[in-house]
Amino acid sequence: MSPKSDIKLLRVNYLRGPNMWTYRPVLEVWLDLGELEDYPSNLLPGFTERLTERLPALIEHHCGVGERGGFLQRLTEGTWMGHVLEHIVIELLNLSGMPTGFGQTRSTSKTGVYRMVFRARDEQVARAALAEGHALLMATINEQPFEVPAAVARVRDKLDDCYLGPSTAAIVAAATDRRIPHIRLNEGNLVQLGHGARQRRIWTAETDMTSAIAEGIAGDKDLTKTLLKAVGVPVPEGATVKSAEAAWEAAQDIGFPVVVKPSDGNHGRGVTLDLRERADIEAAFHVADKEGSEVLVEPYIRGMEHRLLVVGGQVVAAARGEEAWISGDGQHTVVELIDLQINTDPRRGLTEDFPLNRIDISDDPVVLLDLQRQGVSPEAVPAAGQRVLIQRNGNVAIDCTAEVHPEVAHAVSLAARTIGLDIAGVDLVTEDIAKPLAETGGAIVEVNAGPGLLMHLKPASGSPQPVGQAIIDHLFAAEENGRIPIIGVAGSRGGAQIARLVAWLLHLNGRSVGLACGQGLFLGNRRVEKSDSAHWSAAHRLLMNRGVDAVVIENNAAAILRDGLAYDRCQVGLVTDMGGLGSLDDFDVRDEDQLFKVLRTQVDVVLSDGVAVLNADEPRLLDMARLSDGDVLFYALDAATLAEQRAAGSRTVFLRDGAAMLAQGLSETAGANVEALLARFAAAGQPLDAATALAAVATAWALNISPELISAGLDTFVPESV
Repeated sequence: MSPKSDIKLLRVNYLRGPNMWTYRPVLEVWLDLGELEDYPSNLLPGFTERLTERLPALIEHHCGVGERGGFLQRLTEGTWMGHVLEHIVIELLNLSGMPTGFGQTRSTSKTGVYRMVFRARDEQVARAALAEGHALLMATINEQPFEVPAAVARVRDKLDDCYLGPSTAAIVAAATDRRIPHIRLNEGNLVQLGHGARQRRIWTAETDMTSAIAEGIAGDKDLTKTLLKAVGVPVPEGATVKSAEAAWEAAQDIGFPVVVKPSDGNHGRGVTLDLRERADIEAAFHVADKEGSEVLVEPYIRGMEHRLLVVGGQVVAAARGEEAWISGDGQHTVVELIDLQINTDPRRGLTEDFPLNRIDISDDPVVLLDLQRQGVSPEAVPAAGQRVLIQRNGNVAIDCTAEVHPEVAHAVSLAARTIGLDIAGVDLVTEDIAKPLAETGGAIVEVNAGPGLLMHLKPASGSPQPVGQAIIDHLFAAEENGRIPIIGVAGSRGGAQIARLVAWLLHLNGRSVGLACGQGLFLGNRRVEKSDSAHWSAAHRLLMNRGVDAVVIENNAAAILRDGLAYDRCQVGLVTDMGGLGSLDDFDVRDEDQLFKVLRTQVDVVLSDGVAVLNADEPRLLDMARLSDGDVLFYALDAATLAEQRAAGSRTVFLRDGAAMLAQGLSETAGANVEALLARFAAAGQPLDAATALAAVATAWALNISPELISAGLDTFVPESV
């Protein structure tokens, strides 16, 4: 069969928030299959076999069939290439280490053109997976070679470059489990947890409560020891030296064996242990001098290195190190034996996904010095049975949390508090962590700010510890979720006017309000931008602003289709109407059923303790009531329209004799003089209809603003003159 022409990617759009497809960010791709529209998978000889040979795990894809092997069944029966591309991209993401389960492909009004979406935690990673999946699909269709491992590696490289590190990702995952929203603030690991005034920030394992002074103290090992010694925490006595000769003299005064290390190094770099000979001590000085500003000489503490994680004054995890040895066979060199006996351990690797690092002695002067002290070189061939010590530290990855003695935990917690760190990695050396340090002669050797979490999340042996959860529980009390009231206004009529009226009523209710709408961007009563701000970017800025404790955001259908919502959930979601179809042709939204799927997004994200506000004068909007996780409040111009809802005890708002009436069941309260409000808007050259005014009243009542304040607030609202 002749080669098929390439599938065209007409449009690639990243929907960064809840959208018509799902609650989560997705990459939306518009595809033109071209001649492949006439060639579903069952009409391409050998295609299914070639594809499953390249991606055997496709058998795990349930697809619409709902069971293992479902997608393969669809391939055999015949499915179009847009759907196939969706599953290829998902599988490449799975193989690269970013598990992905969601995807959909739907036809458009134009023959051969499809909209394909898939879950995208990171836009750049998703785009890389799309490019590789597109190339893989065309190569498979046209029976051309394709290296799947290389494609996966390229996606994985993009993942490593662009996505959160594993420690930060664990904290964010714990926040998600607590339904705390998050916003990534840079291309690294700076993340905002929560919104507005209730937000907290983390930078890996540092938080906005981590003191810069404490971090500076922790970076000075000599000062750290002085402070810890003052509160009775056992630390090794030592001296700061400025030359190799001074290091030897200090070692003689301290007594052998000693440790030589940099004063402000980290991750064990430049630390040489168990030194007794002058030549070794002087050589260790030069190694340490390259890593830090000063060099310390300390007594050698016998035992294994341990790392204990302290969060909020409590020890929440502990890991123990182990030495790395090789055993000679009389045939292979030291370097070869390291690769054969140590680096073949599947727990070792070059990325953070591995609990243990691969050992490369060419890049580690401490290891080279230790080999020299044992009388061997990297090229030496140890005799059969000869054991050679390769690494004394740097392998702290064996979980021992359950073994920590209470007195050890107390000393470690005291060390972190003394330095002033809310999160600290405390290094100590002891022969048995299940015994008090006084019994074993153990001591705390370092206190580190911003500690790595991987050794606790993915230990080489033992149980993983929920350290991400511990950090979230430290930042947020049990009843807190970091959320502020968010009010979303969706529809095509009066959105900006509603948003401004609601923001005004929230302001009178004591809130510091941020507002993003078609009339601009507002902080309180101050307009900070005059341009149309009814879009994702402006709303997102408000959610990052520490000065706001409530946000009102206007969303029209085009904004939802273009970017998705700027927030994951909201306290109140209002949908005013089903208008505006003529302006959505570019998104291939051409009928009410399609528009319904777009606008329902606003109702889908209402919190369980929130309220969906719906215009009962629009019959299709009544169908959205069942989609709300929270309550539903209806409004309409005529009370008769709301008879069914009132009979069911729902809250309703309607117009009577020029006033907004707030009703629950048979109880009624006057909420605002709508007629007077409309007159003031008309006088200012801004026509306002009664339905728009009722929508604002209903939204304010959904926020539990009192009828009296609603009435007084709308009486005092002054519309801008045009």
